[in-house]
Amino acid sequence: MYERFLAGDPDYNGRFFTGVLTTGIYCLPSCRARKPKPQNVRFFPSCEAARSAGFRACRKCHPDDFERGADPVLETIETLVAEVRSAPETFPDVRSVVRRSGFGSTRLFELVRQHFQTTPADLLLRARLDSVKRSLLSTHATLARLAGDAGFESLSVLHEHFRSHTGLTPAAYRALRRAAGFTLALPDDYPGAHFLRSLGRDPHSLTERLSGNAYATVLASGGKLSPLTLRLEANSVRVETPAGTAPDAHALVVGLLGLQQHTEAFARLAGRLGLGRLVEGRTGLRLPQTPSVFEALAWSIIGQQIHFKFACLLRRRLVERIGTQAVGSLRAHPTPAEVASLEPRDLLPLQYSRQKAEYLIGAARLVAGGKLDLAALPAQSATRVERTLLGTRGLGPWSVNYLMMRSLEFPDCVPLGDTGVTSGLQALFSLEERPDIDATRRLMAVFSPYRSLATAHLWQLDRPEPPDKDLHPRPAAKPTGEPPSL
Repeated sequence: MYERFLAGDPDYNGRFFTGVLTTGIYCLPSCRARKPKPQNVRFFPSCEAARSAGFRACRKCHPDDFERGADPVLETIETLVAEVRSAPETFPDVRSVVRRSGFGSTRLFELVRQHFQTTPADLLLRARLDSVKRSLLSTHATLARLAGDAGFESLSVLHEHFRSHTGLTPAAYRALRRAAGFTLALPDDYPGAHFLRSLGRDPHSLTERLSGNAYATVLASGGKLSPLTLRLEANSVRVETPAGTAPDAHALVVGLLGLQQHTEAFARLAGRLGLGRLVEGRTGLRLPQTPSVFEALAWSIIGQQIHFKFACLLRRRLVERIGTQAVGSLRAHPTPAEVASLEPRDLLPLQYSRQKAEYLIGAARLVAGGKLDLAALPAQSATRVERTLLGTRGLGPWSVNYLMMRSLEFPDCVPLGDTGVTSGLQALFSLEERPDIDATRRLMAVFSPYRSLATAHLWQLDRPEPPDKDLHPRPAAKPTGEPPSL
């Protein structure tokens, strides 16, 4: 128990509580307060037992709230974030967010970082951008008015942030309402060759196809399936999609590209740590996002504790078995209802273990039956998402963190137990052996709050550089919302 306490292991919250003799306080095992010496620690099976021994509850980790299933601090932060996202115009600056919270600025920063893996400033910026995006697609108001209504200081400030987060100007984004294609601008340091290698990691995939610099997949939009094609060039991406689906296609492609991830900040952090080798040659590396949360959920179960190529084979066999919806030569990933209709015995001939089959079908049935609302997860706190997913049979720390960083774009996750991460840490820090889970936690802590990007770079560490596929510099493409010329 003391080892779990030292590791701050949240998996043991509620299994026991720790009392500290020198302070008279009892805590959860995951409490972030300074860890006492072992002779000053007592362990209790419940909060009541700790109180009976004369200890009082910690005001930092709130063990009583955890034990009864309540978390008032988390609920306060979630309410605040919901207010900022729904009405960013009512918060002229970060100071107003701090005042509304009732916490001090340092405490609010800590809580937002802990529960949403972001900062109040970034939270407010993204809420303003989302507000502008909604208005661009639903109104004819001028850009100057939209900028002012959302709380931007000027139209130029809106343009700067909008283009860096979306790859489009506001005017080009508005044109998506009628467009059958669009072109996104890429950052100067965007590692296109690495991006293509990620997209083509399963060359036999039935749901996506990479051919040279062109990538094709299936887009779900408005209850229908459509073809989606993107072509990567040196500093732009050309996207082709049927008219009426461009806004949904844009959201999918921005996720694939990872345009909203803080690559520059992570590269600076690695440099300050003296670990520039981790990002050398690929400072702009991103984590491509899986198109749907259920697809990421299915992969996180299928890919557990098996070789990557075998996981790809199992996924293809699942698509062959029930992926009946086709768009051209590609198939859509099976829906939760389609997977839920199976029995574990149906997957055994496909080389699924019985346990993996039960986990996959059981999770799909929870989703299809409305007991696991995947659509609600993107708006929730990282803390709430993690608790929800860990309560799902078949999902452990690796699966949950993988899903959170590859489908929900949380920036501070570590898929604990991942062999690519442990091998990368061993090489980066010149360790004699690969670190275990506790050592992985300690080593990855230095990369917080960008541990998801650290994971992406560790996966690439010491791998051969991918061929550039003719991604040579060329004049910057002007972002447009117009369909491609014939």
